[in-house]
Amino acid sequence: MTNQSSRRRLGRLTMTAVSVAAIAGLGTTAAPAAIDSARHPDNAVQKSLDGLVAGPSFPGAIVTVRDRSGRARTYTAGVGDLATKAPVPRASRVRIGSNTKTFTSVVVLQLVGEGKIGLDTAIEKYLPGMVRGDGIDGRKITVRQLLQHTSGIPDYDELLAAGYPELQHTYWEPREMVDVALAKKALFPPGKGWEYSNTNYILAGLIVQKVTGRPIAEEITRRVIEPIGLRDTYWPAVGDQRILGPHPQGYFKTTRDGKPVNVTEMEPSLGWAAGQMIASPGDLNRFFSAVIDGKLLKPAQLQQMLSTVPAPDLDVNGDGDYGLGIAKLPLSCGGFAWTHGGDIFGFETRNAVTTDGREAALVVTAMPTTIDDAKRVAKTLDTALCS
Repeated sequence: MTNQSSRRRLGRLTMTAVSVAAIAGLGTTAAPAAIDSARHPDNAVQKSLDGLVAGPSFPGAIVTVRDRSGRARTYTAGVGDLATKAPVPRASRVRIGSNTKTFTSVVVLQLVGEGKIGLDTAIEKYLPGMVRGDGIDGRKITVRQLLQHTSGIPDYDELLAAGYPELQHTYWEPREMVDVALAKKALFPPGKGWEYSNTNYILAGLIVQKVTGRPIAEEITRRVIEPIGLRDTYWPAVGDQRILGPHPQGYFKTTRDGKPVNVTEMEPSLGWAAGQMIASPGDLNRFFSAVIDGKLLKPAQLQQMLSTVPAPDLDVNGDGDYGLGIAKLPLSCGGFAWTHGGDIFGFETRNAVTTDGREAALVVTAMPTTIDDAKRVAKTLDTALCS
């Protein structure tokens, strides 16, 4: 990747410059059983979803919506497999990309609440001597700045310089990704700017492991997934390139009309604590609602998480506000939702929840390759929350 706009994208895990050089942007709540939507062509959510898959951009799409009354519905469109034309499974699991960051942030903030990590402590304390580079010094960068993307540490995006899907099955250690990023010059002095960087969350995951003495995957499972009963959410085991359970196929394209390549089975370690996890849309809704409802964090840490800073070019409209692993999403019907989103080869997720009980998690089975497509995905999410 070569431009800053693609690096700033809220949900991006990693993308090649050729495919997205022009794109910029974007205890649990009691969960009733989802109601499968019938094919009602006049339904605003279904119509919007059908519009997403009408052209060549996205083979399939799925969204799970929950309204203020607690009623959940799942809508699908397109096909889940281009080869067999099988439908998108309603109980789909998908790669959630950078939504993993919110899970990582929750664990870090839980450890802050336990007095094991200092939010405004220099990361040097936890990773002594590791973070050094041109204008980069772990003695001057805090844990908060990692979670907030205000550290100035560059992304490790040129790992993809060799292209994709050539790297589809390549395994990466977290330290390898950090070393790639630290070979570059700082983006800005710590706290003096905002830029989305996956490296921040790789370092956050390493801090969790150093403090707890356990793998980040285990801590996320024990502290988040199990307590709020996320049945379709998991961290893939080392070397496991599959998506376990029902799922659509995910595709990679370099242009909107390009030939889709099936990348469903892939090595997810390139995301690690920044983007490795798998979940269902319904579980994403339950997780984000549990976060903002205070079921995973103490009040002091939740307040810190939801305290935002201006985040230039965070979404497709060129602005935004970012907290600690979570962001604000203005809604066309007024007010805002809490969101993150995630891009990883084969899938894009856009999801958000409101404090009055609305939830929506949308998945398309290829990443957008144009600004227009990114905006269409964002508009469909807004429709799901506002209609």
